[in-house]
Amino acid sequence: MSTATLTDQPRTLVDHPAPSLLQLVRVELRKSADTRAGRWLLIVIGLAVLGVVAISVFVEDAPKTFTDHFGITQLPISILLPVLGILLVTSEWSQRTAMTTFTLVPRRSRVLVAKVLAATVLAVLGVVVAALASVLATALTPVFSDAERDWGISAALVGQVLVVQVVTVLAGVAFGMLLLSSPLAIVLYFVLPTVFNIVVNLIAALDWVRDWLDLSTTSMPLFQDGLDGQGWAQFGTSVGLWVVLPMVIGWLRIQRSEVA
Repeated sequence: MSTATLTDQPRTLVDHPAPSLLQLVRVELRKSADTRAGRWLLIVIGLAVLGVVAISVFVEDAPKTFTDHFGITQLPISILLPVLGILLVTSEWSQRTAMTTFTLVPRRSRVLVAKVLAATVLAVLGVVVAALASVLATALTPVFSDAERDWGISAALVGQVLVVQVVTVLAGVAFGMLLLSSPLAIVLYFVLPTVFNIVVNLIAALDWVRDWLDLSTTSMPLFQDGLDGQGWAQFGTSVGLWVVLPMVIGWLRIQRSEVA
């Protein structure tokens, strides 16, 4: 009669390589469309861009050049796309996936960098969508009006618009990092700059505050002729207040807080 002997063999743990930053960015981009809110927000953005194009094509007095269409189609994107930037961060807490995310990727800074890069990609894609819609509007201009096609646009204007859209979406990400609550971040993202703008425009003594710290004021010339040296300094100062400062505070908060 033979007896089986158990041999203790050491278990080896498989060392899985950490996901690359590119993989993390792809995951974050997929998250932006996986949720019901994100998916419907993307649909609404697309419909809003098409609606603006339809108005600019069919309204007789509306500007008809490609540059005009390109500028008009930026409006719904600049308003709605930052909300997707907010959800890109806050959905981790509203859906209670932050624990899983930071367990799989313990270095929280890598996840946050991936979210910032994903938001930047979304802003670029938003500008591309606006450009395609503008091409459609310009092509249809002679069909529905007496105006001729005008495809002229400067590379500098395209670059400036891209900068504004990236900054706008990153402002949404910054508010999401700072507040970690979708409703609160969305409400304050729209309310605080609006109230700030009203106050600095009503009080004459605060004109310098408007010129240096109101992001809507400092970014407006980027949709037109561009900025000089002082204009870029004013734009950078307002970006520091509305994007960099809340993002830094939110970044530190996420790095140091307990995740439930």
